[in-house]
Amino acid sequence: MRRLFLFFAFVPALATAQTALPAQSSRAGSPASSPVNWKIDATHSDLSFSIRHLVSRVRGQFDSWSGAIIADPSDWSTASVEVTAQTASINTNNERRDADLRSPNHFDADANPTVTFTRTKVTRFAGDSVTVAGSLTLHGITKPVLLRGRFTGMTGAPGKRRAGFEAETVVNRKDFDMTWNRVVEGSSMLGDEVKIEIDIAAVEQPKQ
Repeated sequence: MRRLFLFFAFVPALATAQTALPAQSSRAGSPASSPVNWKIDATHSDLSFSIRHLVSRVRGQFDSWSGAIIADPSDWSTASVEVTAQTASINTNNERRDADLRSPNHFDADANPTVTFTRTKVTRFAGDSVTVAGSLTLHGITKPVLLRGRFTGMTGAPGKRRAGFEAETVVNRKDFDMTWNRVVEGSSMLGDEVKIEIDIAAVEQPKQ
């Protein structure tokens, strides 16, 4: 399965300048900024995954997904983030395999049409590194996940800014009751760990 979900790439546009990241919170006595809406540009972003298949890895992605961020540039730790992917849009570049992944053997897309990620906490570390903690709902089950990533840059004038972010995490598919497997020549066909990778471009939206 090619670089996957989360899901996960959402705080990128929370910087306030093209060359610097914002402080964790506004300085004492300085006016607070109002929340800003940012829309994930899925055309220039990637939500993908990979999983072991016998001795190699299969990569995939979701072709239909969207996400949005609401954040106060003076305190991006309070950012509101939500990302949704359509399970029926899974694409591993093999239609027979994709049909099986949409079936009750795996995602059961008819019963579980979406995968969602909702942020619970954003933490910034030295440099451009950040972690994004949140809740991932997959196959009808919600579990906490932690993405680790970094800001990749910002461009544009205030009001029309575009920012980038990349992150990754690893989840165990069995935690989401996705347990189907097959023994081939004495070894399980599929691994249990799924690596999720996100490359995000987020675009600042005009104030209403």
